[in-house]
Formats: sequence, structure tokens, C-alpha cells
Amino acid sequence: MVSIRRLLNSFRFAFRGFGQLVQSEQNFRVHLIASVLAICLGVYFNIKVWQWCLIVLVIGAVLILEILNTVFERMVDMLKPRLHEYVGEIKDMMSAVVLVASIASAIIGVLIFLPYFWG
Repeated sequence: MVSIRRLLNSFRFAFRGFGQLVQSEQNFRVHLIASVLAICLGVYFNIKVWQWCLIVLVIGAVLILEILNTVFERMVDMLKPRLHEYVGEIKDMMSAVVLVASIASAIIGVLIFLPYFWG
């Protein structure tokens, strides 16, 4: 049997975590703004369903990776850089993961929206 109280608590915790990300992570806010812009452009240009699927997929991927980046950064910060030389490298690599996903998403956005701007 599903416990409504447990289910509601799960949502409450998830929204609290989302709020913490919005308050504390500038890059997450930037990605959210870019996401809203992409959604607004999609609505304005009435893009096709398959294009919506790509937009939603890349928005989700970038936001998920940004969340994971934040989690990894906070976890390795607990280790303190003096404990291991890889701490800084791990943080840099996780940032690179988000950068690659963001660039790929931007390219997909250009490929989807550029024809609408042209004609």
C-alpha cells in the first residue's frame, strides 16, 4: 500500500533540495533561465513533437548533471583538498561534464531554432 504521507514527504524533500540549488548555485540558475528561454521559444515557434522531445531531453540532462556536479563538489569539499590531490581534479572534471553537456545542448538548440528564425 502506498503511504500518502511518505509520498508527500518525498516530494517535500525534493522541492526543498531544488530550492537549495536555486538559492545557492549560480550556474543552476543560469541553466534554469536558459531552459525557460528554450521552452518559450518552443511555444512561440510551435515546434514539432520530436523537437520538444529533444529540448526536454537536453534540458533534463543538463540540469541533472549540474545537480550531480554540485553533489560531487560538496562531497569532495568534505574531504578537504589536503587529504588528496585528486579533489581539485574531480571538481574540475565534473565541471567539464556539465560544460560538454551545455555545449551539446546549445548546438541542439541552434539546430532546432535557427530554421525558425530564418523563415
